[in-house]
Amino acid sequence: MTSSVLIYDAPPAAPAPVAPKPSATVLSEWQFGYQLARLGFSTFGLRKMARGNGEPIMLLPGFMAPEWSMEPLRRYLNWLGYTAVHWGLGVNRGNPERDHERLAPIVVELAKKSGHPVTLIGWSLGGVVAREVARIQPESVDQVITYGTPVVGGPTFTVGANKYGEAECQRISNLIDELDRESPIEIPITAIFTRNDGTVAWPACIDRVSKNVTHIEVKSSHGSMGVDPDVWKIVGEKLSKT
Repeated sequence: MTSSVLIYDAPPAAPAPVAPKPSATVLSEWQFGYQLARLGFSTFGLRKMARGNGEPIMLLPGFMAPEWSMEPLRRYLNWLGYTAVHWGLGVNRGNPERDHERLAPIVVELAKKSGHPVTLIGWSLGGVVAREVARIQPESVDQVITYGTPVVGGPTFTVGANKYGEAECQRISNLIDELDRESPIEIPITAIFTRNDGTVAWPACIDRVSKNVTHIEVKSSHGSMGVDPDVWKIVGEKLSKT
């Protein structure tokens, strides 16, 4: 693991989350070009990651993001020898309650066909969907890896809070609390977060409920996590341990 990441075996201390201002998103995303350049310079190290044996991986995009936003990582994982696929639902329109129910049977079928439980990798809201699929179909999911995913308050502590409205944010927050209380996720979760996140308040990415979760802190911004070589290395290392 690179020295620019921090691994927490217990949830890190964090202040109460506060929704970022839209201006914070703009200011934080200067990093994309920088992380893309780092990715290019990290090619040699990434090629040395452990190889897969066709194990199934599904990639879930973030809020209003198309599937191709996960394409660079998908190609890399396939090159490593895994069988990485997009979630098949197109653009993430922001309805995780509907999407996890649509996706669950697809994941079950993928696990059956491959003979191996599926690793779900979700960016931002895609991670919310991945977590809920894992909650209701744990036998078909090997592990969940999320980055920049709000696990506290739903959209409440994100720049999308106004789109949902106060009443809907509260309803979703209450639903999450109920699900975590009555049916906590038990499969392994890797929750990657960054304090430079201008889209999701980073304290809202800290999972204090799930039974088997590791938090890893990186230095990129929310929108540059997808090309952050540290994130790719974390993914590769987690996959090699399954």
